[in-house]
Amino acid sequence: MSLPKTISASSTVAKTCYYIPRTRDFFLNLIRKAAALSHLTQLQAQLIHHRLLQNDISITTKLTHKFFDFNATLHARALFFSVPKPDLFLFNVLIKGFSANNKPLAAISLFTHLRKSTRLKPDDYSYAFVVSAAAILGDARIGAILHGMAMIDGFGLDLFVGSALVDFYFKIWRENLAIQVFDRLPQIDTVLFNTMISGLAKNSCFEDSIRIFGDMVLGNEPKFDITSVIAVLPAVAELQELKLGVQILCLAIKCGFYSHLSLLTGLISLFSKCGEVEIARLLFGEIRKKDLISCNAMISGFTCNGETEDSVKLFKELLGSGERVSSSTIVGLIPVYSPFGHSYLCNCIHGFCVKYGIVSHPSVSTALTTVYCRLNEMILARQLFDESAEKTLASWNAMISGYTQNGLTEAAISLFQTMQKNNVNPNPVTVTSILSACAQIGALSLGEWVHSLIKSDGFESNVYVSTALIDMYAKCGSITVARELFDLMPEKNEVTWNAMISGYGLHGHGQDALKLFYEMLSSSVKPTSLTFLSVLYACSHAGLVKEGDGIFHTMVHDFGFEPLAEHYACMVDILGRAGQLKRALEFIKAMPVEPGPPVWGTLLGACMIHKDTDLAHVASEKLFELDPENIGYYVLMSNIYSVERKYPQAASVRQVAKKKRLAKTPGCTLIEIGQVPHVFTSGDQSHPQSKAIYAELDKLTGKMTEAGFQTETTTVLHDVEEEEKELTMKVHSEKLAIAFGLISTEPGAEIRIIKNLRVCLDCHNWTKFLSKITERAIVVRDANRFHHFKDGVCSCGDYW
Repeated sequence: MSLPKTISASSTVAKTCYYIPRTRDFFLNLIRKAAALSHLTQLQAQLIHHRLLQNDISITTKLTHKFFDFNATLHARALFFSVPKPDLFLFNVLIKGFSANNKPLAAISLFTHLRKSTRLKPDDYSYAFVVSAAAILGDARIGAILHGMAMIDGFGLDLFVGSALVDFYFKIWRENLAIQVFDRLPQIDTVLFNTMISGLAKNSCFEDSIRIFGDMVLGNEPKFDITSVIAVLPAVAELQELKLGVQILCLAIKCGFYSHLSLLTGLISLFSKCGEVEIARLLFGEIRKKDLISCNAMISGFTCNGETEDSVKLFKELLGSGERVSSSTIVGLIPVYSPFGHSYLCNCIHGFCVKYGIVSHPSVSTALTTVYCRLNEMILARQLFDESAEKTLASWNAMISGYTQNGLTEAAISLFQTMQKNNVNPNPVTVTSILSACAQIGALSLGEWVHSLIKSDGFESNVYVSTALIDMYAKCGSITVARELFDLMPEKNEVTWNAMISGYGLHGHGQDALKLFYEMLSSSVKPTSLTFLSVLYACSHAGLVKEGDGIFHTMVHDFGFEPLAEHYACMVDILGRAGQLKRALEFIKAMPVEPGPPVWGTLLGACMIHKDTDLAHVASEKLFELDPENIGYYVLMSNIYSVERKYPQAASVRQVAKKKRLAKTPGCTLIEIGQVPHVFTSGDQSHPQSKAIYAELDKLTGKMTEAGFQTETTTVLHDVEEEEKELTMKVHSEKLAIAFGLISTEPGAEIRIIKNLRVCLDCHNWTKFLSKITERAIVVRDANRFHHFKDGVCSCGDYW
């Protein structure tokens, strides 16, 4: 851009020259109109030539601000440090500019310089801008220090600073602190409330987000605006509150917001997530000039409702129109919510991303990683993750969650530990996934370590994190700690109640589960289908037949839930375990739906307990027809015959399984010693302390035999010598794990083990006997429940 000294006007009569003075306003106007960085650098040279930069702080400030508009942070910084005595306004411009241009450390450093090395005092703008920088950085410690400084300097209750602090705490997942700041502010405005609505929704506090918006609409708080309406839509969408979504649509029409493009886009997403894709399609048709964002919302809407043909069609139309698709377009196209049957589509999208160079975009890479995990394509998922140049927190979460959901708990835990080494701070999503992994394998010590991280990071107030902690402690055998955490929670959702009720069921505390269920009914939280399943499960493991009958009746007739196969199976289990086998069969015959493998399998298990071979034969015939590839049913039926000493029939069943090439899942047992997991299999001799373990086992066997213990060998094949049968039973994995626990822990210390299968009758009796002669408490988690052995008695009452 040239800066001519004159502007000429010509005519046939004469030529007149006009001179424009190089005044302050002239340069300010040029700064405002500058369209490129090169224009600004030329202007800067002219300003230096005319000595305006040195003498006019306002021109310097305007030029600095404009440099930031072009992301020229180095130019802005150099200009700032050329000023001998910058004023507070210039400091604030620079702090804000650094923050807006993703240079949070530079903003914080400059603020520190302002506060410590100058005579100037930060004002409310200084604090608001630097707190925003801390939010970008995501550093809780720096944010807390700035919050403390703001309070010391008298800005703790300032509305502008308070709004920035609220936003900061939401962005680091500390919604409890955000609410505390919000509640203490004496002044409120619409911007602050919009920050609350949006922040609560992003922190999964959907009901609270909607409540605050409702207060604004009712006129109890500042007047809402279109931003308020747009901010609340994600919360309504996540809760799938269709009726409320329609009400908001009517409100938007009434207030004249309806034609606003951002609002229509938000409504498209809302109705899509509520399953009303046709309404979303109509809203999309209302948009005259469709931009990329609205198209992305519609593509995502089609995809999440299984309308993949429509989503691909719209995507192709976008490409055909010459519109350059964004990473959000691709993320919306990937069938994350319904991946099954769309493996080829996922591969095609992956190929497109590679071809067009967007596969490395964090959101695209994360979405592809997620969909591959859900398709159980873990090698492809990990390859994508490893090849990502920029690993965001979301990408770490996707991979850890994928491992956990596919039962690869050791890989999930290992990756989480790698994440810690790389100094990537977890969020509630991360710790929820890793707690689930700990719960799966019963890794109590690791779960306790994660709990300590949660405390230090301030995530305990998050309802999902606290619920995951309850579930982890319950599944790791610490039901008392789980209940303590449950009682400390100020807010509980249905998942929280379900986790605690289910935990009681796992431990055989049926009465406690029932009591808690009735407390839930008295609270404002409504029970779900899973709640009733958890209570029925607890009744079955505690032998509470009458109570189970009542719960099932309440579920169907009072709450209107249609029983699932699992509910029916629980009722059969309740009746079967109590020995009411004929009534269990009558219940099955009266079912309004065709009974499936879970129901017949439960009845077969009850036949094993009560030695009813005839009814077991009926159940097994159904199971071999409905689920012929499940080895467990063949093993169970063979064992039932063996117990009754019907060895030819037992061998015949095993022979059928052998011909089908069905393999039994190998039994294995895990024990943690000093935070190190040790896994044993039956007859395992691979452990470094194998000799000591077997020596301890021999010593224990001798003591127990002297005390009158007899090995239970009825389920072992009849053509094996009795002595050999005893040897076979002696080396079961749980016995090896317990023996290792005895030689590796202090006398009197509790031993905890986890078995992947149902504990057999012999090992159950053996552990009862052992708990008495060693005076040890032994906790065993098998595939069905927890067994707490102490003084020769098991908490299950031999009812498992």
